[in-house]
Amino acid sequence: MHSSNVTNGVYLVASVLFILGIRGLTHPRTAVRGNLVSAVAMLLAVVVTLVMNDIVGLPVVIAGLVVGSAIGAILATTIRMTAMPQLVAMFNGFGGGASTLVAWAALFEVVKSTVVAPAASTTALASAGSGPGYQLTVAGAASGLIGAVTFWGSLVAFAKLQELKRFKKPIHLPAHQWLNAALLSVSLALGVWLVMQPTSGVWIYFLLAVVASVLGITLVIPIGGADMPVVIALLNSYSGLAAAATGFVINNNVLIIAGALVGASGVILTQVMCKAMNRSLAHVLFGKLGPAADIATDEDIYAGKVKAASADEIALLLEGVRRVVIVPGYGMAVSQAQHAVRDLFNTLESRGVEVEFAIHPVAGRMPGHMNVLLAEVNIPYDKLKDLEINAAFEQTDVVIVLGANDVVNPEARTNATSPIAGMPILDVDKARSVVVIKRSLSPGFAGIPNPLFAADNTLMYFGDGKKAVLDLVAALKEM
Repeated sequence: MHSSNVTNGVYLVASVLFILGIRGLTHPRTAVRGNLVSAVAMLLAVVVTLVMNDIVGLPVVIAGLVVGSAIGAILATTIRMTAMPQLVAMFNGFGGGASTLVAWAALFEVVKSTVVAPAASTTALASAGSGPGYQLTVAGAASGLIGAVTFWGSLVAFAKLQELKRFKKPIHLPAHQWLNAALLSVSLALGVWLVMQPTSGVWIYFLLAVVASVLGITLVIPIGGADMPVVIALLNSYSGLAAAATGFVINNNVLIIAGALVGASGVILTQVMCKAMNRSLAHVLFGKLGPAADIATDEDIYAGKVKAASADEIALLLEGVRRVVIVPGYGMAVSQAQHAVRDLFNTLESRGVEVEFAIHPVAGRMPGHMNVLLAEVNIPYDKLKDLEINAAFEQTDVVIVLGANDVVNPEARTNATSPIAGMPILDVDKARSVVVIKRSLSPGFAGIPNPLFAADNTLMYFGDGKKAVLDLVAALKEM
């Protein structure tokens, strides 16, 4: 059998597995299996590409698999869940960077062959039809532009998520949006020049990559922390589009298919995230959080109104209740409190209390962050609810908010001038009683105070999330 037939046959199998893998990732119950299926698909695609095309020998392939698997295993076992968004940002960046370099290498090879055989290569490069010349240069320009933007944008996103001092706050340059528009225009002009002058493609491509790199930085630096989950999803889409473009550059079918799948799923996820935050994608890209407003100070909201409580007092509040809803947030991830939350869940259920979890679509710093943490400690999937639970809060005895802030801020619903106005939230303030477990009254990503903390039906339980929940469990068991 011809090697190309074998390669394309394996690519077809890998593509089907990619689709099944993404389907598995749509639900926590099947997410692990979906991840494994996708990993097997990528393994098949990489091995058949390297072996059947005589790029490297089998020993090198095996060595690469061993080294890569070791690095992946170390990352998987040592990375903290709170740092997972940063890791995802880096993965996106590496994908974009790899696409940029591969397209550059392919273009370099073609231009080098032009020097050796000018007539033949020039004809191939500048073919007026749908020949490989235009396919390589157009796709190469797209790969260079999108890949460079993705790489440097992801590095900035990593710095913001890591809360590095220089990137912690949004950075706005003079005439920032005009600068972005100019950089994009120059990048597109260089792409057109690359297509029109393919024999000078190497240095034109280099200029394109440099300008696109600056664009990647300037696009992300003005975006605030509250929008970073959307940015991560969008950069994930960019990395897929860059990979698909690179697939056209090197005529690799599985790269085209896999890149298109990642690009499409990233766009869909970005739309879901924007809807969950009541944000337009344009506002996210232009670093605009919401309508301008005179934001009330902490003193205006909290002065003389915040009621602190102890573990024993909250245990008394939970005595005899019928229904409790737990709302996890980024604070649960920071304190690694999911095991303590499981103990609280089991303790309450053993007392005949109905317990559910309300998870906002953008709770934490990436989609599904809270779901993964709770699945890790075997909380039943049917106990995890999204915004659909809002209708039941009025019939809820106690809501326990663990480290969440903006996603339970009633300002989004009641104050049309708030920066988070219109953002769908969990209506926990409608419950009979609310317990907020938090280290302090510090604001969330949006940087605004939360009137929930000073509400008449709210008790603040200050402390580290894990220790606070463990103390609460101990207090319940002593009653």
